[in-house]
Amino acid sequence: MFSYLRERFTSHLRERSRRRARLVSKDGRCNIEFGNVEQSRFVFLIDIWTTILDLRWRYKMTIFISAFLGSWFLFGLLWYVVAYIHKDLPEFNPSINHTPCVENINGLTSAFLFSLETQVTIGYGFRCVTEQCATAIFLLIFQSILGVIINSFMCGAILAKISRSKNRAKTITFSKNAVISKRGGKLCLLIRVANLRKSLLIGSHIYGKLLKTTITPEGETIILDQVNIEFVVDAGNENLFFISPLTIYHIIDKNSPFFHMAAETLLQQDFELVVFLDGTVEATSATCQVRTSYIPEEVLWGYRFAPIVSKTKEGKYRVDFQNFSKTVAVDTPHCAFCLYNEKEAKAKEKKGYDNPGFVLSEVSETSDTKM
Repeated sequence: MFSYLRERFTSHLRERSRRRARLVSKDGRCNIEFGNVEQSRFVFLIDIWTTILDLRWRYKMTIFISAFLGSWFLFGLLWYVVAYIHKDLPEFNPSINHTPCVENINGLTSAFLFSLETQVTIGYGFRCVTEQCATAIFLLIFQSILGVIINSFMCGAILAKISRSKNRAKTITFSKNAVISKRGGKLCLLIRVANLRKSLLIGSHIYGKLLKTTITPEGETIILDQVNIEFVVDAGNENLFFISPLTIYHIIDKNSPFFHMAAETLLQQDFELVVFLDGTVEATSATCQVRTSYIPEEVLWGYRFAPIVSKTKEGKYRVDFQNFSKTVAVDTPHCAFCLYNEKEAKAKEKKGYDNPGFVLSEVSETSDTKM
């Protein structure tokens, strides 16, 4: 038992050591770290709105709660100071004819409650500001204005966080693997993408970037060199009718970076294929971008995707997402170069060709019969 567990643990560590580093994770998050940034972190406070929106929910809720509690407690202290200076507290034994700045403030707790009631406009009527104290009136106006600003900013940040197009992008999914097979007589790299909502993405556009390390003729090593990968759909890659899952494909021709790869050498390559889908959300008119990536281990050579769209007896079209990432093995050339050579050979065979080694020799006929 222990030997089996040790073997499983060793194989797991070995697999993790072989795991390739990704720039973009499968769910679209970028794996990048900035180091030795010369600018101060205070520059992010200049664009405080974007900074708040980019925070995670736990930090955002902490700031949300702290902003309200902090403002209530701060103004509670100020109300207590006003009552203390005006000698409205019971410890000063005010006379019967004494008019306090704020009625029924007996200590710090009651000052905090009055601050809370003022800022959230509860208005219980038990504690109120009198007209005899100009300082209290000014503080009341200042807290009311500042409370509206805090309430508008924090509630707006929460609503903006909820309605961000980034959340809409989570309902766009890509297939787990990419496949390479023949399509329309050409060798293609295919990826399946689906919209999990019935609402459309307007003006959708699909494209890709192949990230790899290259060495220039001058000897410079470029890490994460980006090469454009053009993806097309049968209906075109612009303004997609994205109501059902689509299979996008990249034609592996002589201009493709996959042209010199083969089925036997694919896993030895070092690249990362990042696929982007840009579109406009139909409900909010906000633009969104969906990303995913594929490494050589996730590209299957000689497979195609299983069909997932069928028609029911009622006349409706049904999409079976159980087969969304399912693949089927098909006969596929082991390299694009071989496919094009085969096509050229068949074309020459049909047309016929001249044999440069053929020489036509003339033979003179002589008659050996004597008359």
